[in-house]
Amino acid sequence: MSTASGQLSITWLGHSTVKITSPSGKILLIDPWVMNNPKTPDDQKTIDHLDLMLITHGHYDHIGDGVQIARATTPQVVANFETCHWLQGKGVQNANPMNKGGMQQIAGLSIAMTHADHSCGIVDGDQIIYGGEAAGYVVRFENGFTLYHAGDTALFSDMRLIGELYKPDLAMLPIGDLFTMDPRQAALACAFLGVKRVMPLHYGTFPALTGTPAALREALRNVPGVEPELIELQPGQTLERRG
Repeated sequence: MSTASGQLSITWLGHSTVKITSPSGKILLIDPWVMNNPKTPDDQKTIDHLDLMLITHGHYDHIGDGVQIARATTPQVVANFETCHWLQGKGVQNANPMNKGGMQQIAGLSIAMTHADHSCGIVDGDQIIYGGEAAGYVVRFENGFTLYHAGDTALFSDMRLIGELYKPDLAMLPIGDLFTMDPRQAALACAFLGVKRVMPLHYGTFPALTGTPAALREALRNVPGVEPELIELQPGQTLERRG
């Protein structure tokens, strides 16, 4: 069980999975792929307490351990309507469906769902179930710090509106290419968002995901007027921010 420390801590568990402890001690997991995630360190594959789970979309590398973790820890679970309906059918409690453009207050945090340009389907046995549309999230914490987790997405120009509306302090962006943005597009996304900090996700898990933080750093140099701090964590590493 977490206790309040007045500090925001962000742990990258590999791929797009991020575990966050809020300043008041609330524990949030975004995109629950942990136990079967090849990049998650063995000593962090067990999640024994959660207050809140956010799911960006239903692909296995984002929702793969969601049912098991949600059953074990009974957090408040946020996803789009269709994914929440599927989760409830699997015995998940405390589902809080929403859709793009909406906002809700859960566990003392403000959660907004944003657009993502990506597909969404849930593998269920030998079927692929429609899982609604892929999304991103903007999370505003108790101390006002605002995080944008883009989920899986291509670059889209309305990221400018996300920046204008929510003014995120940190953007977590996919950079792997093939299924999402590559580093060059992610650098432009930083310009659209106007962020001062960027944390790359969704790279290096499989050979096909060829984007790298080094390529993002180089791409950022080629975007005039954009100089965000690049936060490069290793899987299992934690970033801490006070105040």
